[in-house]
Amino acid sequence: MSHRYLPVTEKDKQEMLDVIGIKDVSELFSDIPEEVRFKGDLNIEPAKDEYSLMRELTRISNKNITSATHSSFLGAGVYDHYIPAVVDSLISRSEFYTAYTPYQPEVSQGELQAIFEFQTLISELTGLPIANSSMYDGPTAFAEGATMAAGATRKKKVVVSGAVHPQTLEVIKTYTHAQNIEVVVADLDGTTTDLKHLEELADEDTAAVMVQYPNFFGSIEDLEAIEKIAHKHKGLFIVNSNPLAISLLTPPGEFGADIVTGDTQVFGIPAQFGGPHCGYFAATKKLMRRMPGRLVGQTQDDDGNRGFVLTLQAREQHIRREKATSNICSNQALNALASSIAMSALGKYGVVEMAENNIQNAHYAKEAFKSAGFEVLGDMNFNEFVVKLNKDVTEINDELYEDGFIGGYDLGLDFDEFKNHMLIAVTELRSKDEIDAFVERLGAYNG
Repeated sequence: MSHRYLPVTEKDKQEMLDVIGIKDVSELFSDIPEEVRFKGDLNIEPAKDEYSLMRELTRISNKNITSATHSSFLGAGVYDHYIPAVVDSLISRSEFYTAYTPYQPEVSQGELQAIFEFQTLISELTGLPIANSSMYDGPTAFAEGATMAAGATRKKKVVVSGAVHPQTLEVIKTYTHAQNIEVVVADLDGTTTDLKHLEELADEDTAAVMVQYPNFFGSIEDLEAIEKIAHKHKGLFIVNSNPLAISLLTPPGEFGADIVTGDTQVFGIPAQFGGPHCGYFAATKKLMRRMPGRLVGQTQDDDGNRGFVLTLQAREQHIRREKATSNICSNQALNALASSIAMSALGKYGVVEMAENNIQNAHYAKEAFKSAGFEVLGDMNFNEFVVKLNKDVTEINDELYEDGFIGGYDLGLDFDEFKNHMLIAVTELRSKDEIDAFVERLGAYNG
């Protein structure tokens, strides 16, 4: 064998060629005209032995800038949070690591119970009675809420806050396009939603009003006021929430939200270059039969023993897809398990303490920036806020890299009105010394 992980010998290859009745591999491509076939060698390096290859890949990977090498103040949807060591230990067990589809409950009880625990934790956090087994990520979960609302209300317009993550907004537009659902966007009032404009846009044709809490700028939206706007014309109220934040803030369900979605990356899932993540989806009982994805229910067997099964499945998701409002019939079981383990390890009070530390650190950083002469936008924030700079944000971030910092997100990439504005995330992992040093260096480069 020439490669230990590709155990196909020359004899194996010849036997396969003999079975299909050809002399060599080139015959497989005989239908391709000779004149369009590539002549020559591909511009790739010769194969290396395993040891040399691992050294080369390690050398390349060591060029990466990560939260392990630099102090990170970058958020914008992916955050640097504490992950208990037990998370990786448990999700690396083969019975979880290889589990995927628990269609056969009698041999999938461990996986089904893990999913059930995830659903229970999400339900408690959001203040809603029903949660599904997870979705691909927060943006797709939010977009699924839009299509589900259109199906439930038989209306074809959704009103989305302009303070929603711009990439999430693009996902919503992609999801709704095929179902001919109109997406209209409410203006901003500083770093929050312009409630007056939101109310003007919401009408009898509105299937749902959609907001983010905390929003993309880290500001806390007035959900009590927005709920009245959403329900005034019998549309649904959909909130995309950071689950860590709502462990401390009033949950959207208590404000009358019909659907709450979000991303559990903040619990037990590393940044890992942007994915994969784990979306969650919670709703009222009235909407549970329309929910996308899987639902795990608790039941009893004939002997009275507790058991778990997939339940309340909208079968058209699987076999009558043309009638479905969602074609999601999978989930992120491994990442959902990671989040469940992280939340369980932290405990009810530990999660709240973690959220409090985020707010306290962010508040300290905001005051430090103000004291240094920066203009800080927004009043009520969770762990992100906006700082106005005098120079191009990308240029400053390049300089910060050299000093060991991963700077904040350049808002000018998505908003013309926020050119030279940086979105800064301060989590519980940032120390006072790191914050002070970051403010000092940013001030030096800002001029």
